[in-house]
Amino acid sequence: MPMSQFILGGARSGKSQRALELAEGTGDRRTFIATAEAWDEEMAERIARHKTERGAGWSTIEAPHDLVSAIHVAAEQADVCLVDCLTLWLSNLMHQDQDIALETEQLCDAIAQMPIPIILVSNEVGLGLVPETPLGRTFRDAQGRLNQAVARVCERVEFVAAGLPLTLKS
Repeated sequence: MPMSQFILGGARSGKSQRALELAEGTGDRRTFIATAEAWDEEMAERIARHKTERGAGWSTIEAPHDLVSAIHVAAEQADVCLVDCLTLWLSNLMHQDQDIALETEQLCDAIAQMPIPIILVSNEVGLGLVPETPLGRTFRDAQGRLNQAVARVCERVEFVAAGLPLTLKS
């Protein structure tokens, strides 16, 4: 298994399931780093459903903002780390007016130094319509830059569509 894998895809494309499948075959101690926050009932239900889908054998670290620290913790306690997803993490950072370029650089450094396999999941948001609002366009552009930076540092990159993985980099 490559030390770092990046799984991209659209909403409901199967990217999270693909990442889980990759991680399941890697050691007994698996850490899931969750970046989502339950701001409403629908999101709370979605988070609960995803926890159930993962099943036993997973520890979870909630890291909606400080992803790099969570990755360092996972490196000390797990055989494999799965981060799902970078899109929500980016959104959380933007809502806090964080320095996205600096956070991206720190994330890429953490990925490159990871002593255990790490799998990261992110949405590909640049394939659709141009967002109507300036904030939407700013987010789309930041997501594209984040995805490019992570893809450069990861050993393997896949794009998932309709549940089918397509290798972009190996």
